[in-house]
Amino acid sequence: MNSSVFTPFTEKELVPQEERLEVIKKGGIMTIGVPKESSLNENRVPITPDAVQVLTQCGYKLMIESDAGKKAFFSDLEYSEAGAFIVDKTKAFEQDLVLKVSAPSLEEIDLLKPNSYIISALQINLREKEYFKKLSEKKINAIAYEFIEDENKEQMLVKLIGEIAGGMSVLCASEMLAVSKGIMLGGITGVRPVEVVVLGADIVGEYAVRAAIGLGATVRVFDNSLSKLRNIQNSIGSRISTSMIDPKELTKSLRRADVLIGTIPRINMPPIVTEKMVTLMKQGSVIVDLTIDTGKCVETTEVTDFEKPYVEKHGILHSGLPNLTSKIPRTTSKGNILTDFMMILEVTIVFFLAILIIIPINQGHSLFKAIQINSGFFWDFHIT
Repeated sequence: MNSSVFTPFTEKELVPQEERLEVIKKGGIMTIGVPKESSLNENRVPITPDAVQVLTQCGYKLMIESDAGKKAFFSDLEYSEAGAFIVDKTKAFEQDLVLKVSAPSLEEIDLLKPNSYIISALQINLREKEYFKKLSEKKINAIAYEFIEDENKEQMLVKLIGEIAGGMSVLCASEMLAVSKGIMLGGITGVRPVEVVVLGADIVGEYAVRAAIGLGATVRVFDNSLSKLRNIQNSIGSRISTSMIDPKELTKSLRRADVLIGTIPRINMPPIVTEKMVTLMKQGSVIVDLTIDTGKCVETTEVTDFEKPYVEKHGILHSGLPNLTSKIPRTTSKGNILTDFMMILEVTIVFFLAILIIIPINQGHSLFKAIQINSGFFWDFHIT
């Protein structure tokens, strides 16, 4: 070799050589369990028969609890024909990965096998420390899908649910108006249109505004963020009345309003609309508070259910359904988790089986942020 640096190796020996490394293969097939939802008024299902067919074709084995999709109008036969196995509750929870819509209860956590994975809405703001401690003791890898972000850093599943909830709130208000005042939400030729006040210019408020305008109502939007108000103006594409949340201005609008839709969470904060403001509203008016489970924005609202969806206070009908999207479970199930989520589930599985090593893809990095507990250790800084 012609080199000024001494080396005991020949030129051929210095050429990089191939090296064989041992590849540890996972044994068996990845199994996915889908138990029946046990939460009150939870009619949605985390997987549809179409999604089951896609996953089985990719080599996954799915165990669906009997009648898991019944409330969403998916039969066991549809799942079975798509390639799933219909099993009992215990068997559904014993799989490598468990999919749920609502967070598992303490009793359901006991059914999970150690070191398994669960993807659901953990709702960490509603959980006690003991709940996560129990997950940690069983070394459960818990992933909160409400924190999964897309390439635009947006919580895509929360946004999707917001779209459905916003539109659905107007339809519920329409039903309530027919009961309380015998009028139609919207307007016809020669008749004054209904006036709707929307508290919040977020994604939920935006789709409530879209639905109300689509029915012909007059809409006014209140929010404390000028940028959100500006964005909703641009997004809607038509000029709508917007205002910062000023008590006097809000009270004036509520006096004229037929419908009030609240979308601003008020966790550890006082409600925006006080009881006095409610008493000044027209008799037979309607309030739909979508923030009932995250700090209500209307003081007089209370939690309601599907059997009794509204209560009357001060001559005003109040709706406080904490899970409004579950009223249309089939649509929500198709759009919710496994229309967008199943596109990245295969990547998610690879991601999990790789012991949560961040791989250079947008979904992988975003999913990493959604991990709450991994093998018994807390990963998310939301938990204190």
